[in-house]
Amino acid sequence: MSDTIAYKILTGEQLARLLADGTFTGAPVDLADGYIHMSTADQAQGTLDKHFAGQEDLHVAAVDLTALGDTVKWEVSRGGALFPHIYADLPLSAVIAHGPALRDADGALQLPR
Repeated sequence: MSDTIAYKILTGEQLARLLADGTFTGAPVDLADGYIHMSTADQAQGTLDKHFAGQEDLHVAAVDLTALGDTVKWEVSRGGALFPHIYADLPLSAVIAHGPALRDADGALQLPR
C-alpha cells in the first residue's frame, strides 16, 4: 500500500494515556485482536460511524506508518478493503498530529493535519 499516514480514533482517556505514557498499548478491541486497528484517510469516517456511533470525547491521531516499519501489516477487513494494523504498541513519536473528532457542515470527519 502507498498510504504512509493512518488514523486511530481514541477516547479522551486513551489519548490522555498516550500523551502521558508516550505509548498506546491498544483499546480493548485491539488487545483482544492482538493488533492496533488503524484506518486510512478514506476509511476513518466509516470506522467512526460504525464503531464509535453516539460516543463523545473522541479524538483522532494521525500516525506516520513509515516510523513503525515492519510492525504495520495491511490486512483485509471491513468490506474486503485492506486496513493498516499495527502489531506493536503505538509510540507517541509516530503520532504526527492529533485533535478532536470533529465533523464539518456536511457531517464529514475532519482529520488532523
